[in-house]
Amino acid sequence: MTLWNDKPYHSLDYELKKRFGEKIYRLSLNAGMTCPNRDGTVGSGGCIFCSAGGSGEFAADASLSVSEQLEEARKRLQNKRPVNRYIAYFQAYTNTYAPVPYLRAVFTEAIRRPEVALLSIATRPDCLGPEVVSLLAELNRIKPVWVELGLQTVHEDTAAFIRRGYPLSVFEDALGRLRAHGIEVVTHVILGLPGEDNGRILETIRYLNAQDIQGIKLQLLHILKGTDLAVFYEQHPFHVFTLEEYTQLILSCTERLRPDIVIHRLTGDGPAELLIAPLWSRSKRHVLNTIHQAFRRQDTWQGKYHQAHFTSKGIETPCPTR
Repeated sequence: MTLWNDKPYHSLDYELKKRFGEKIYRLSLNAGMTCPNRDGTVGSGGCIFCSAGGSGEFAADASLSVSEQLEEARKRLQNKRPVNRYIAYFQAYTNTYAPVPYLRAVFTEAIRRPEVALLSIATRPDCLGPEVVSLLAELNRIKPVWVELGLQTVHEDTAAFIRRGYPLSVFEDALGRLRAHGIEVVTHVILGLPGEDNGRILETIRYLNAQDIQGIKLQLLHILKGTDLAVFYEQHPFHVFTLEEYTQLILSCTERLRPDIVIHRLTGDGPAELLIAPLWSRSKRHVLNTIHQAFRRQDTWQGKYHQAHFTSKGIETPCPTR
């Protein structure tokens, strides 16, 4: 069943083409920041799954200026395909964890470039003070600004285990203040955290359905060398998804997800040289092909059970298609 052009879910590619009339590419940037969960402000070890690169293994070299990073990334893409416009994506570590004058300088350097269609900033909800939000609101009046918040899970016990470092109320507060300025919010969720079965994961999806978010990234848990999670996995092996299990979980999450929420990611990349498990995730193209084939084979789509009702036997029945 086709609801969003060629995909049975509200993909980022579809949303960008709808807004800008062409394909927009994301270029990952590194503004040389750190994280309060690393420097002792909140914690010193970072989140349990976080590698030394701070989720920015694919970002550019922080020793280069923002303009130089964008130009290098653009040239690499141009060698493969024509690129007219792109997203300036501040990816590495916590990208609002710096003095406001510095944030203004690096964000403005990116957003003023004519080929940049929008600014995307990955950060923590506890690093969005009033002055930072005011700056983002100012930039959002120049070009669209997306803020990506790493929630990972709605469950406080899991959040404590992964050392997230803030309660759910902080996420809700940051979300409300960003949305008051019309800033779009993309929420990161990790699938496969220890102690989280499919039921608990779907509780996170249902929670987010009730929040004023515009996008979501569904991220497969990667166990990477050099992380505390890798040590825990060695000492206390826990189940990691097979490709088949993960595919079915993605379908279950998507079926229950509000149809207007843009899905920015269905899986993720783990650096091949660091990846311990699951090894099947090394081929992202194969994973995505498997998921797309399952959507078609099972004739399902985003939001199918978003407003489902239950029969007398407790069986979900799908919502009507739009």
